[in-house]
Amino acid sequence: MFQPMTAQLGLGMAALGRPGYVTLNHATDLGGELDPAAMERHAHQVLDAAYQVGVRYYDMARSYGKSEDFFASWLGKRQFKTGDVTVASKWGYTYTAAWSTRAEQHEVKDHSLSTFNRQFAETEERLDGYLSLYQIHSVTAESKTLDDDALIDSIARLKEKGIRAGITTSGAGQSEAILKAIHVQRDGRRVFDSVQATWNLLERGAESALAEAHGAGMKVVIKEALANGRLTEGNPNKNPILTDAIDRIKAIAKGRGTTIEVVSLAAALGRPWVDFVLSGAATVEQIQSNAAHEFEYSADLENQLSGYTINSKDYWRARSAFAWS
Repeated sequence: MFQPMTAQLGLGMAALGRPGYVTLNHATDLGGELDPAAMERHAHQVLDAAYQVGVRYYDMARSYGKSEDFFASWLGKRQFKTGDVTVASKWGYTYTAAWSTRAEQHEVKDHSLSTFNRQFAETEERLDGYLSLYQIHSVTAESKTLDDDALIDSIARLKEKGIRAGITTSGAGQSEAILKAIHVQRDGRRVFDSVQATWNLLERGAESALAEAHGAGMKVVIKEALANGRLTEGNPNKNPILTDAIDRIKAIAKGRGTTIEVVSLAAALGRPWVDFVLSGAATVEQIQSNAAHEFEYSADLENQLSGYTINSKDYWRARSAFAWS
């Protein structure tokens, strides 16, 4: 079931485009150098390392601070041709932290048509012909976004520009949003070509919906495969909801002669319905240390790990408490 791995690693830039994020040890990863010029140099180093190990899928968002700007300057530096890389971005949140890690509010969600029009123009200006996929950022089960006919009409017209449309999901009801997106159509054609969702060894709630989306012909992208750094060896693991499961997964990984990071990424890459798994790597070392493609993720290991999934509502309650740093 899990071999061979056909999914590819991509790089998400949530931790690279702004000084504050919920990834564990984010401040340490950035080395304390948080001014935009230093962060741009750091982002270029990580992007170079990712490209050197074969990463060709890159994901950013309007709300990820200067992620699109940093990526655009890297493109200019490397002088890639259109098509050398797959570039995905997202709209729907506005970055409001003013380059601070202590802001009361880091981003504001707004899925209105006016926000789509404004942010699409901003993304087009920065990515200048490289944009392959534009996604609604964080559709939830409660969201009415997919019912907004005027908005969906505008999103459907992205195809006229050669740009595919997608959604990303979050929250305990990811499955509802995914299943709804599969059936959104205009002129007899499905509007959304891809879905990006949280899936990891702790949170598997969207699994059947993602398999259905893949079967319908949508690309499936996994985010947060390492649970924002919680499924790593560097996690002190003090979250009361996640502690027991993480400790047991670590022990299983150690028994297999590897790390929890490798096992967690290999588990995501081994899903038969996944096309891309986003690495949230924030350092060159994190990019270079990945050996998930070489690790044999077996049915026996899957059986061992499947008992440590957290209830989706509990997982998202724990995630809502992840601190920004």
